[in-house]
Amino acid sequence: VSPLELADGMSARFREAWQQIGISNDDYIRTTEPRHYEAVRQFLQTVYDAGDIELGTYEGLYCVPCEAYYTPDELLGDNCAVHGKPVEHVSEENYFFKLSRYEGRLLEHYAAHPAAVRPETRLNEVLGFIKQGLRDFSISRTSITWGVPLPWDPAHVAYVWFDALINYCTSIGYGADRARFERFWPVDYHLVGKDILRFHAVYWPAMLMAAGEEPPKCVFAHGWLLVGGEKMSKTRLNQIAPADLIATFGVDGFRHHLLRDQAFGPDGDFSYEAMLARYNADLANNFGNLANRVLTMASNYLGGISPDTREDGRLMEHATKAAEELDTAMAALDFSGGFSAVWGLIHETNAFIEDRRPWALHKEGQTSEVAGILGDCLEVLRIVAVLASPLIPSACAELWRRLGLPGRPEEQRLPDVARWGQMPAGLLLDRGAPLFPRLES
Repeated sequence: VSPLELADGMSARFREAWQQIGISNDDYIRTTEPRHYEAVRQFLQTVYDAGDIELGTYEGLYCVPCEAYYTPDELLGDNCAVHGKPVEHVSEENYFFKLSRYEGRLLEHYAAHPAAVRPETRLNEVLGFIKQGLRDFSISRTSITWGVPLPWDPAHVAYVWFDALINYCTSIGYGADRARFERFWPVDYHLVGKDILRFHAVYWPAMLMAAGEEPPKCVFAHGWLLVGGEKMSKTRLNQIAPADLIATFGVDGFRHHLLRDQAFGPDGDFSYEAMLARYNADLANNFGNLANRVLTMASNYLGGISPDTREDGRLMEHATKAAEELDTAMAALDFSGGFSAVWGLIHETNAFIEDRRPWALHKEGQTSEVAGILGDCLEVLRIVAVLASPLIPSACAELWRRLGLPGRPEEQRLPDVARWGQMPAGLLLDRGAPLFPRLES
């Protein structure tokens, strides 16, 4: 097949996967699009005019899957350390970006902006690489036609990283809409895999400096999802397709595992057994059980109508704390810690119910006290539906509907909607079936 046919097929698979797991991306950039070609040409010409691109001959050890050159001490024997495959000895005439000129500027940038690479261990890795001395890198090829022709020398096409990295700028208007580009740039975060950190935290900021643009505010490099202690790989046959897990755990269960159970930053180790245990503990036993028991008691004791009374007791403090901790954690990309705070609120509410025993109070005819207890619990469900909606959007939307609330939880805005006391009285409640039925091994 042609390169374009291959890329079209792979693009379709990624877009389908994003839809399967509920990713609502604002844009989807293909580097084969005319807008990207134009942006790359303008970016290249700007850097060339600044004198930071020169013609030369390169000879070195090249890994095809990484699309990068390596020095012998970066290899494992004759193999790439990432892919475990032999590198190739390549010698060819290319245009080079003068990365070596930016060693001092990069070190100054990171000294002034120590949070520009995260986690901190990744910053240390980047600084160590820069201090070893930076080498100019090839940005063009004459042996292929698949790529953007260099505007000053169409016999060469832009190759890989100098082309690919610019799509961050293309997607927000670089080369076409300067006002829109300046609205979004520099971005708060690039989220990248740790094996491409060098390109994003060394090559890319230097390229931007050469083009007269600001580097991103932060490059956050996350780890790998390991299976049995090894990186997922086609050659090792240990890949896990999202569709296979969604078939068992649903979209919400899939997202919950990767965002709450796997810390974002270090490597994570996947196991089906751990995912099943967490699903039953967090989603079936805690979230699902709380929603089911509160709505069932409201249906049985309050006629299925939200009450006009609340206790405004201890749950109010826990709800405020959960919202604040989630907000702080999300700003730092600590998804696991942030959603742990939400589950802390769920745990406290379940404990509150066990402590107050509204079923016993109902038998004693203490209707007003039961209404106050359940009023607080319904308020918690409203807040939890909003706070957990980035994690388990389908279940939260359904819980929102069962509470009789208009719209969808993800349409609400923090922090206002998380403030206590906004659950309206007189809404028709729907207890429904369990949101997360328990799964057996």
